[in-house]
Amino acid sequence: MADTYTQSNQPDGVPPLELTGERTLPDVPEENYWFRRHLVVYEWIARRVSGLDVADLACGEGYGSEVLGRTARSVVGVDANPEAFAHATAKYSSKRVSFRRELVEAFEGPVDAIVFLQTIEHIEDPDRLLKGFASAATVSYISTPNLLTLAPEGAEKSDNPWHLKEYRPEEFRALLEPHFERVEIFGLFHAGKLAWHERALSVGWDRVHATLGLTRPFYDWFTPAIGTSDFRLRKGDLDRALDFVAVCHA
Repeated sequence: MADTYTQSNQPDGVPPLELTGERTLPDVPEENYWFRRHLVVYEWIARRVSGLDVADLACGEGYGSEVLGRTARSVVGVDANPEAFAHATAKYSSKRVSFRRELVEAFEGPVDAIVFLQTIEHIEDPDRLLKGFASAATVSYISTPNLLTLAPEGAEKSDNPWHLKEYRPEEFRALLEPHFERVEIFGLFHAGKLAWHERALSVGWDRVHATLGLTRPFYDWFTPAIGTSDFRLRKGDLDRALDFVAVCHA
């Protein structure tokens, strides 16, 4: 990265994390778009796991485990990274939320629900992992970015060095269906301010703000102002989705 960004305003005793591109972080204004894009999915799932025992695999910084813990009976956040584990444990541990440092491939359950967001694209042997999910949980929530909107047109992959495989809609479904009894796939789309921003770009807003020298001031305001209401999950039109969110019933 050209710039180095580190979390600000962390509670006493919580070591801040540096943004590396491998995972998203809260409390980094420049990263707010990606954080809100992930957070809205956690909030959507939290409404569906009320009263359940949940495993948040590859939990990273831990904010998603905390969100799930607002409704779930219990949440265990699992991540192999030592810095992320130390941070999450210090910041988010509670009566309902705990953390475990281990590889997601080692998780065995049992739990009611597995949450595995924006990570299947990092996995060398996803079939083996998914087979384990189907044995460990009644339902698994699995998300991944859409190759068709993440990568340049015609490319087989974006330039994200952490991603091993990015999926088209039909590829994602074909990966999941052999392992589960029923698979529903939702798409994540821009809404609110971000939908208006898309429309503005389609009529040349990027040229206007560049010509007027407004690019930096505009995005210094716009990016931190993005909220979860600026995204929407729905079925259909998956080719245009930003991310896929699969609900997989064992």
